[in-house]
Amino acid sequence: MSMTEAIGRIQSIESMLQQLSQGVRPQTATSGTADPSAGTASSPDAASFAQALSSAVGGSTTPDVGQLASSSGLDGTTALSGLSGTAGTGALSGAGTGAVTGDAVVADAKKYVGVPYVWGGTNPAVGMDCSGFVQRVFKDLGVDLPRVVSDQMRQGTPVASLAQAKPGDLLVSFGGEHISIYLGNGKAIDAPVPGQTIQIRDAWEQQSNLTAIRRIVPAGGS
Repeated sequence: MSMTEAIGRIQSIESMLQQLSQGVRPQTATSGTADPSAGTASSPDAASFAQALSSAVGGSTTPDVGQLASSSGLDGTTALSGLSGTAGTGALSGAGTGAVTGDAVVADAKKYVGVPYVWGGTNPAVGMDCSGFVQRVFKDLGVDLPRVVSDQMRQGTPVASLAQAKPGDLLVSFGGEHISIYLGNGKAIDAPVPGQTIQIRDAWEQQSNLTAIRRIVPAGGS
């Protein structure tokens, strides 16, 4: 983890602890008004999200959603950011996205199957959380993404529906509580919950709980 990332994580944790002490549910969004390009979604009930995600990965352990590194406090009516037709405002850096496709994202992501979920983790030798995993995959390919879901879901360009998603797209669910990488053919890969490992599974995200689908690099195959 770089010094910038470490400082960002410390600030995020301090903010979460302060909000917890005040009886407020922690949020990872660190900048004023939410970017409209990310769309809006009803702020999810933590227990419902935990139950849905745990059930989706077949785990018996219900995650502590209050400790997920990628929670968000977006409010409003359920809608995919892809429906807005607006590109994200976050700048991508590194080697650029021109030479990288969704197929390359999928291939790199699969290298991490079996790595354990670790809250706040970004190191595959130790473990990664959902957004740390996504950040790592794109970093491997020379594309820099922000650390947390609330920022990652504003990157790239929107995709209107799961039916239009392509391999390498990012699936954001439950108002920004979770993020995974779409593999195509109804499959996704993610770091799901404590006690589980990075795995390939049926994409449990559906139109009813999807918050955003973002295309960071040119689409992979169908």
